[in-house]
Amino acid sequence: MTVYLLILAVYLIGSIPFGVILTRAMGAGDLRQIGSGNIGATNVLRTGRKGLAAATLLLDGAKGAVAVLLARHFAPELGNDGAMIAGAAAMIGHCYPVWLRFRGGKGVATLGGLALALAWPLGLIFAVVWIGTLLLSRISSLGGMTAAVAAPVAALALGYPAYAVGLAGLALIVLWRHRANIARLRAGTEPRVGGKKDAA
Repeated sequence: MTVYLLILAVYLIGSIPFGVILTRAMGAGDLRQIGSGNIGATNVLRTGRKGLAAATLLLDGAKGAVAVLLARHFAPELGNDGAMIAGAAAMIGHCYPVWLRFRGGKGVATLGGLALALAWPLGLIFAVVWIGTLLLSRISSLGGMTAAVAAPVAALALGYPAYAVGLAGLALIVLWRHRANIARLRAGTEPRVGGKKDAA
C-alpha cells in the first residue's frame, strides 16, 4: 500500500504546473494561451520574464528529483527500481497532469531532474548534451530530445543498467511529446531560439 501511495503522491507532485502557476501569479497571463501553449520553461520565456522561465525550469526539474528522493526514503526496500518508477511517475504527471486535463509539458526538465537524482553523472551528461546541442543548433526541441536519448545510453555506458530501460522508456515519451517538433525539423521549419516564430 505504501508503494502505491508513493506512486500516486509523486504523480500528483509531477502534475503541478509550475509554469502556469508562476505566470499567473506574476501577472503574465495564462501560459496556455501564449506562444505554443506549452507549460514548460521555453514557453514561459516567451512572456519576456527570464526569471520566471528559470524558476519554471528549476521547479520542473525538482519534481523528478524529489520523486526519486522520496522513493529512496519511504521505500528503500525497492532500491533502484523504486527510484526509477517514482521518477517516471513524476515525469508522466508533468506530461499528463490531472490538474490540466492531462495536457501538460514535454518532460525534458523533469527527466533531467530525475536523472540527476538517480545518479549525478547521468544528470551531468544530460545537462551537457542538452545545453551543448541547444547552443550549437539554437533549437530548443532538438536539445531536449537529444539529451533524453543520451540518458539511457549514458546509463549503460557508465554502469547503471538498472536505469537504462526506464530512461529509454521515458525518452520515448519525450520524443512522442515532441512529434510536432520532429515534423518541423524534418521539413526544415523548426524555429530557433530567439527567432520570431519560435514554437518549440
